Amino acid sequence: MAIDVTIRGAGVFGLCIAYECARRGARVRVIDPAGVAAGASGGVVGALSPHAPDDWDRKKQFQFDSLLLAEGFWAGVSQVSGLATGYGRTGRLQPVPVGGLDLARARSLAAEINWQEAARWQVIPAGDWGPCSATGLQVQDDLSARIRPKAACLALAEAIRVLGGAVVAGPGAPQPAAAGAVIWATGTAGLEDLSRDLSCPIGRGEKGQAALLRFDAPGRPQIMADGVHIVPHDNGTLAIGSTSERWFEDQAVDQRLDLLLARAVAIVPALGMAEVLCRWAGLRPRSASRQPVLGPWPRRPGEFVANGGFKIGFGIAPKVAQVLADLVLEGRDLVPAGMRVEDCQRAARS
Repeated sequence: MAIDVTIRGAGVFGLCIAYECARRGARVRVIDPAGVAAGASGGVVGALSPHAPDDWDRKKQFQFDSLLLAEGFWAGVSQVSGLATGYGRTGRLQPVPVGGLDLARARSLAAEINWQEAARWQVIPAGDWGPCSATGLQVQDDLSARIRPKAACLALAEAIRVLGGAVVAGPGAPQPAAAGAVIWATGTAGLEDLSRDLSCPIGRGEKGQAALLRFDAPGRPQIMADGVHIVPHDNGTLAIGSTSERWFEDQAVDQRLDLLLARAVAIVPALGMAEVLCRWAGLRPRSASRQPVLGPWPRRPGEFVANGGFKIGFGIAPKVAQVLADLVLEGRDLVPAGMRVEDCQRAARS
């Protein structure tokens, strides 16, 4: 089979791009010797949440557009693959702190302007589910969603195969030469490669730790409080995440996760009786600009970059896939300013 697009990397960016290209009729091949979702995309949290709706900029617009695309995108993946992704737009709750009510209300007004009628950010009384709030009030947004990361990646891989593409991934799998346009979606290792090639610190890995608990709360909104994400999934599990560690000795799970779990129990005491099913630690690709890095790889004709998802990779992946497919298949460059490789170079050197 002649290949139109080779995607290096079977994380959420690479798989979403491959799926979108295959859906448009391209012949695609995904190559990853580590396997599907072997890196940051194999985490457990799966929080697809927006930034605050005030101080609007291109990054927030890009993320907002992607979150609106997500429901149809993931429904399509499930329909083609026959596999569940765990996607659900269940919303999010955050406490309103003492002295924070004016800001919460201002952001509610900003959401009316920037989100318009597509989603809401509103102040509501605290209820029976959610973080403790000294003011008795919470912020509720109905744009946030959740997904099961590993399941979503496996569904993407199967959908690509159903559409006639190939996913060559895992230790011992053959590693064919790239053909056609080449898209590098290789996470932390890819940022390091790009940094070496451009002699500029484009980005690095930042460690995160998370845990998956046996706790049945399907349909409940996720909670964000005290820097902790609490994300109920659709299969009787609940995720706690995540730490954010720029400096660390190794990539193993350590006592920082125990501290995170303790904070989660303080927020939702019922979690103290829940069984911890697994603990996860890994590196998430963080660019110097803190924005995704998208577009042509400088001085490498026919090669492209899709990287830097960091904490919002699953949330922005549908839009990343759309933009990269437009660029590679149709020659339409709709990469927003601030997200291009050269923008990241400038941020790294400033």
